[in-house]
Amino acid sequence: MKKRDLKNREDIYALVSAFYSKVRANAILGPFFNDTIKDWDAHLELLTTFWESSLFLKTRYTGDPLKAHIEVDKAFNHSISELHFGIWLNLWFETVNELFEGDYAENAKRRARKMATFMHLKIFEARG
Repeated sequence: MKKRDLKNREDIYALVSAFYSKVRANAILGPFFNDTIKDWDAHLELLTTFWESSLFLKTRYTGDPLKAHIEVDKAFNHSISELHFGIWLNLWFETVNELFEGDYAENAKRRARKMATFMHLKIFEARG
């Protein structure tokens, strides 16, 4: 069966939901997310808005993901490493590839790769 490309908010929500189900179940990543996020429904909506803004160039997302990730790193004794970002990125690529294909799907992978690199560097810098 041919997969289709990401087209709308509903597609992004399906991607984000499937992806974070994997993240939450992952033995290495799960504790960071499960111990930090208390309202998963609200968080999935926020993440959907983030990716919708990023992929479809909507300007609705107003959060500060860098600050949030720096705070999580601090709460976990500065233990976030490139291993965590590698696992996160592999799960993202796996989920995108399972559900979608096309230009937006490829862009979702490119943007995730850039974001993971940027986030990792900024978390490391913040440890100062």
